[in-house]
Amino acid sequence: MTDEPKNIPLKPKPPLSQDVGAKAARKLRARRHVTRTVWFGLGMMGLIGWSVAIPTLLGAALGIWLDKHHSGTHSWTLMLLIIGLIIGCLNAWHWVAREDKAMREEQEDDDE
Repeated sequence: MTDEPKNIPLKPKPPLSQDVGAKAARKLRARRHVTRTVWFGLGMMGLIGWSVAIPTLLGAALGIWLDKHHSGTHSWTLMLLIIGLIIGCLNAWHWVAREDKAMREEQEDDDE
């Protein structure tokens, strides 16, 4: 057997006018989304951090209050701290998934 190249049909290149139109559309979309800068990324990291920290701290605070008023054999503080952390992580995951979906949809729009 010989190693002959297979006949693979090549995808025709789009005409120059379509290339220019696609680049112009990308530039217009970039101008509309000018707010997505480094500051936007830092703000999003802060938002995700707070979405984890607040439920964790609220769980710990409620646990401390319950331990003072209704003491028992188990620690309410530890249990509610872990529950708050889980809720916060799920909340952060929700935010990241939503932003990822928006970025993917925007990417698909750019590709068209």
